[in-house]
Amino acid sequence: MAIKPPFTDVDIPTAEQGFYEGHSIPIATISKAIMVGIVLWALIWPLSAGAQLSSFKWTLLEGFNTFYVLSVGMFTFFLFVIALIPQTGKRVLGEEGEKPEFSTFSWFAMMFGAGLGVGLMVFATAEPLGLWGSNPETVTGNVEGNTVEGLQAGYRYTFLHYGFHAWAIYVATGLSLCYYAYTRGMPLTIRTALTPLFGRFINSPFGHVVDVVGVVATILGVSVTIGFGVSQFVDGLYAITGMEWMMNMTGDAPAPATVGLIAGLVVIMGLSILSAVSGVGRGIKWLSNANLVMSFILIMTFVIFGSFVFAMTTYGTALVDYILNFLYLSFGAHAPQSLEAFAAAPAVLQSGLSGEDLAAVYGGATNAWGSLDGFRDSLPASMAELPAETSAALYAAGTDGRLFGWQAGWTTFYWAWWIAFAPFVGLFLARISRGRTIREFVLGAVIAPSLVCFAWMTILGGTAIDLELSGVADGSIIAASNTAKLFVTLGHMIDGGLLTGITIMSVVLILTFLVTSADSGILVMNTIMSGGQAETGIRHRIIWGVILTAVIAVLLIAGGGGMDALSDAMIIGALPFTIIMVLMCISLGKALFNDHRRTKHGVAEPAE
Repeated sequence: MAIKPPFTDVDIPTAEQGFYEGHSIPIATISKAIMVGIVLWALIWPLSAGAQLSSFKWTLLEGFNTFYVLSVGMFTFFLFVIALIPQTGKRVLGEEGEKPEFSTFSWFAMMFGAGLGVGLMVFATAEPLGLWGSNPETVTGNVEGNTVEGLQAGYRYTFLHYGFHAWAIYVATGLSLCYYAYTRGMPLTIRTALTPLFGRFINSPFGHVVDVVGVVATILGVSVTIGFGVSQFVDGLYAITGMEWMMNMTGDAPAPATVGLIAGLVVIMGLSILSAVSGVGRGIKWLSNANLVMSFILIMTFVIFGSFVFAMTTYGTALVDYILNFLYLSFGAHAPQSLEAFAAAPAVLQSGLSGEDLAAVYGGATNAWGSLDGFRDSLPASMAELPAETSAALYAAGTDGRLFGWQAGWTTFYWAWWIAFAPFVGLFLARISRGRTIREFVLGAVIAPSLVCFAWMTILGGTAIDLELSGVADGSIIAASNTAKLFVTLGHMIDGGLLTGITIMSVVLILTFLVTSADSGILVMNTIMSGGQAETGIRHRIIWGVILTAVIAVLLIAGGGGMDALSDAMIIGALPFTIIMVLMCISLGKALFNDHRRTKHGVAEPAE
C-alpha cells in the first residue's frame, strides 16, 4: 500500500496590518474575551466567584480525577517506550545528521531554569513537610504522620509530584512540538502537534480552538505560579523588614494579607513586563544566569549548615522506594465514594444508623484531612457512647472516599499545575532541543531534572524535617504557612548577618524566578497567537502582561487573599489541555510509525 507524505501545510492567517499585525485575530480576540470575562466575573461578584469555582472544580474532579491520573501515567510510559525503541529513539529532531544547537551543559542549564524555579522555592520545604504528615499511607492508617516511620511514604509522594511523571508532562508537549517544527518545518505552535490525526481540518476554526486552549492553560498555570511566588515574596519581605501592614496577624501564624499580595504583584508584574519588552536575548537570559548563581549559594548553605547526611540517606532510600512503587504511582487512580457505597459497607450496615446520622458519619469518614480522633470528635451527640471498635470500623469504611479526596486535592492539583505550565515549558524545551535525538530528549529531560529536584527536596526539606524530628524547631516549621517555611527553617539553621544575607538573597531569588516565569509566559502566549513566530510586537506583550496581572489580582481577591480561587480555576482550565495532550501522544505515535515506514520504503519525507 502506498504511503503518502505527511500533511505539513498548516496555515494560520495573521493580520498584515493594523493593531493585530502579525497576530491571528481569532486566537487573540477569543483568548482576550475569555480572560476579560473571568476578570469581570471575579471583580463584580468576588464572593460568589470563589465559591462557584470551588464547587465546579469538585464536580469536575468527581468525573475526571481518574482521567487526570491515568493520562499522566500514560505520558510517562509512552515517552520511555519511544525512547527505548531503536527505530524511534535514534531519530534526530531536525534534519538528518544535524548536530545539537546547544552544548549538553548549556542544554541542561536552560532546562533547569525553565522547569524549576518558583515551585522549588515555595515547596522545597513545604512539600516534604506536608506529605510527611499527610499521604495515602497515613490516610489509610498504615503509618502515623510526622514520625520517623512516616518519612518513607512522605518522600515517595514528594518524588511522585516532582519526578518522572511531572517532567514527562513537559517533555510530551515539547517533544511533539519539536518533532514537527524541526523535522517537518511546521509552525512551532500547539495545533501543529495534532496534524497526524486531523490533517487539513486543523486549518479550520478547530485549530483556533486548540491554540486558544493552549493560551488559556498557560495564563492559568503562570497565574498560580506567580500567586504562590508573590505570597513567598511577601513572607520574605516581612522576615527582613517586619512590616506588618503586608501581613494578616489574626491567625495562628502571620500570613500575607490581600493588600500585601496585591502590592507585591504590581511590583513583580511591572518588572516582568519590562523584561518581556526587552526580549529573550536580554531580559530572560540575564535573569536566568543570576538565578543559577543564587540557587547554588542557597543549596550550598543547606549543605554546609543543614542536615546533609540525613538528606543523602533519605535520598537513597526514597529513590529505591519510588522506583519500586512506580507502577502503582503511575496508574493508582481513586474514584469518589458515594453515600450509597459507604452505606453498603458491612460496618455501616451493622451499625443501623438513621438517615441523619449516616450523612454526618459519611462526611467525617470520607474527609481526607481528618484523623480518626477528629472523626470521633465530629460524631453526633446521639453516637457519643459508641464503642471504640465500632467508630474505628465506621472510619475505615470511608477509606476509599478519603483516598479520593487526598489524591484529588494533592496529586491531581500538581498534575493540573504541570499540565497548565506545559505549553510554556514545552515550547521552550522544543526551542533548545533541535538536533538532539528523541532518546536524548526523553531521557535527558525526564530523568536528569528529576534527580536534581529530588536532591533539592531532600536537602532543603530533609533539613526542615530533621529539625522537627530532633525537637530543635519544636513544631514551628510545621505551624508556619507554606510560603514561610523556608524562612523559618533558615532561622533555625543560621543567625546574625549570615541569616540576614541569605534571607535577602532568597527574596531576590524568588523575585527573579517570578519575573523570569512571568515574562517567559507573556512571550509564549504571543508566540502562539502569532502563529508560531518568535518575534512579536511589544505592545501586545504589554497588554498581555496587564491582563495576566488583572487575572491574578481578581482571583486572589476572590479567594480572600488565598490561593484557592486561583488553584480551582487552574484545575478547571487544565482539563481541556489534558485532552489535547492525550491527542498529542496518539498523534506522535502515529507520526513516528508512519515516518519509519516511509524511511523503510524510501518515501520522501516532508519538505523542509
